[in-house]
Amino acid sequence: MTEKTMLRVLTAVCCLLALNCWQSASLAAQDGIAVHTHQRVHPVLIRNTDNRLLTVEINIPNAVLQLKSLRFDLSGGDDLADLASVTMSFQGDKIEFEDHSWTAEDATLSNQLSYTFNDLDLPQGITTIWLTCQLKPTANLLHKVDASCIQMITSSGDTKIEDDTPDVRKRIGYALRRHMDDNVHTYRIPALTTTAKGTLLAVYDIRRNQGRDLQEDIDIGLSRSTDGGQTWEPMQVIMDMGTYGGLPEEQNGCSDPGILVDPKTGKIFCAAVWMWGKPGMHQWDGEGSEAGFEIGKAAQFLMVESRSDGRRWSRPRNMTRELKREEWVLFAPSPQGGIVLKDGTLVMPSQGRDKAGTAFSNIMYSKDHGRSWTVSNPAFVGSSECQAVQLDDGSLMLNMRTERSLARLRSVVTTADLGETWTHHATHQKALIEPNCNGSLLRFDYVENGKAQHLLIFVNPHSQERRDHHTLKISFDEGMSWPEEYHLLLDVGGGAGYPSLTRIDDQHIGLVYEGSQAHVVFEKFSLDELLHRTKN
Repeated sequence: MTEKTMLRVLTAVCCLLALNCWQSASLAAQDGIAVHTHQRVHPVLIRNTDNRLLTVEINIPNAVLQLKSLRFDLSGGDDLADLASVTMSFQGDKIEFEDHSWTAEDATLSNQLSYTFNDLDLPQGITTIWLTCQLKPTANLLHKVDASCIQMITSSGDTKIEDDTPDVRKRIGYALRRHMDDNVHTYRIPALTTTAKGTLLAVYDIRRNQGRDLQEDIDIGLSRSTDGGQTWEPMQVIMDMGTYGGLPEEQNGCSDPGILVDPKTGKIFCAAVWMWGKPGMHQWDGEGSEAGFEIGKAAQFLMVESRSDGRRWSRPRNMTRELKREEWVLFAPSPQGGIVLKDGTLVMPSQGRDKAGTAFSNIMYSKDHGRSWTVSNPAFVGSSECQAVQLDDGSLMLNMRTERSLARLRSVVTTADLGETWTHHATHQKALIEPNCNGSLLRFDYVENGKAQHLLIFVNPHSQERRDHHTLKISFDEGMSWPEEYHLLLDVGGGAGYPSLTRIDDQHIGLVYEGSQAHVVFEKFSLDELLHRTKN
């Protein structure tokens, strides 16, 4: 073969290859196949069996194609050993996909998972593929999990995949309470604290028969963890008024627990509001609670105590006459963790309704380790659930849910005299948005480069419309500003929204909140991550 002939042959081969590529491209263009992947921001949880990792949407407008193979990549996660299994499944109503779902178990998991199909027909329209996972009980609560679809081959060839959320990785958390755990319909209103021995205690409403608030069959439950939230003991019931006074349990409900630890004595206090009678009413509405102290008219303030690191609890003590002003319609704990001031004063956030029935926030405090308590003046009328922190000058800041604000902004006040007088903070109804919901505030002291530092951490649903976009924020200037670059979006989905923060140890923060993946979610954060991150 002459050089000239060889050149002609090579030219012809190249032309055929180019034509084939053009025909394949033309076929793909004609089919109009579009493949997009995305991950929603929410945690993946220990105890949940079907944590959603990745969604793949295949849109075929013009023709039926055959799916030949898929390949997924899990290497973006921190440790493959956190996963017990990964499952792929299809959603579509035009053909049956069940036989083509698969699960990779622990021993067969690898950073890249491939699956070959026997020319599975993909119909016109949208077909959705879900990648879900189950975590091991030992999954590291400081780790993240990630998944991407890196290859899809159809009868049109190797298909382009658009990743719509390339920077999303999912945090690992713990499903602390879920629908029908222990045969309970709904868990709500969590509060979290750390005992003097480092044990985590989470308290919450046990709404046994339905999700509604008081008046209903509601008890106060507690979950206890001695290993920083990695595992939790079986639920305890620590406040249950049973059939007091001959009325059924659905007319003896307890709700809205607040919890406080005295680090000097180790004693733990948990308070809640109790309604007796008044079926169909609510303590925050109309005559659901009334002025005075009488059981059956005014909602009652109950407290239980533990001297055993949360293992055993006293019988409920009715403190209504000690704490409530007679003219107030209601006095109740705020469902949060209390704090201890530098001088040892115990401070528990509280709330109520004044003689006109309007909601207010305030505090109650004890200077004798809980033997007696003093209730402050209302901090702000038109607010309710609240959380207190102590500032560097010794004053207290109270961050409050705003009940009567079209702007839907958090109310913030300060006091230098334990609530005798209150002053609007510079950020009052200016800096932090809310959808009218509980929020949590925590002061965290630490040492960096040999120098004492502190920051404020705040969590709530970052929205003025719905209880979604659950977000953690930090402030380096005692709440004057909350830099957006330090906002950490935890869960974009909906949920009842109530959060509660605690300091686990010198380097870690714990959070419970009502998110989209469980009734009560627990997540753990390192101080290093919060200080040195600049984006989600």
